[in-house]
Amino acid sequence: MKTIKNILAVSVLALFIVSCKNDAKPEVKTVDTNVEETSVKLDPNATYAKAEFGIEGMTCAIGCAKTIEKKLAKMEGVKSATVDFDKHLAMVEYDEAKVTPNSLEEAVAQAGDMYKVNDMKTVESFSNEKACKADCKMACCADKTEDAKKACAEDCKMACCADKKKA
Repeated sequence: MKTIKNILAVSVLALFIVSCKNDAKPEVKTVDTNVEETSVKLDPNATYAKAEFGIEGMTCAIGCAKTIEKKLAKMEGVKSATVDFDKHLAMVEYDEAKVTPNSLEEAVAQAGDMYKVNDMKTVESFSNEKACKADCKMACCADKTEDAKKACAEDCKMACCADKKKA
C-alpha cells in the first residue's frame, strides 16, 4: 500500500510539473511607422479670438498641464493652446465659429474631474505677449490714420514696434 501511495504521489508531482510548464513567449507588437499624421487645417477666412482662463486643480506641469494643453489643442477650430502650470493659466486661440468659451471649459473638465476653469475672459492679446501702446510715436506709426495706428499698436510683432524705444 505504501508503494502505491508513493507511485501515486510521484505521478501527481510529475503531472503537475509537466502540465504547469510555463513557456512564456514575449508579446510582439507591430507599429506602423508610415502612419500619416492628421494635420489641423485652419480656415484662413475665420475670425479667431483669444481666451485666457485660470485652471484650478493642477498638481504638476507634465501630467496635468500637458494633458489639458493637448486636449484643448486637439479640438476642431483651435489654432493654438498653451497651459502655464506656474501661473495656472491657459491661453487659447480659436475659431469663433467652431469653438465657444463653454466648449473650452467642457474640454478642460473632460481632461479630468479635478480641473476647474475660472476667470474666463476674451482678450485682444495674451498676458505674456508684449504689446505696443496705442499712443505709438514711432516712425512706422507717424503720419498714419487712426486705424493704422491702432493696427500698429495691436500687432506687437511689427518690425517698427518690436524691441525699439519710442522716438
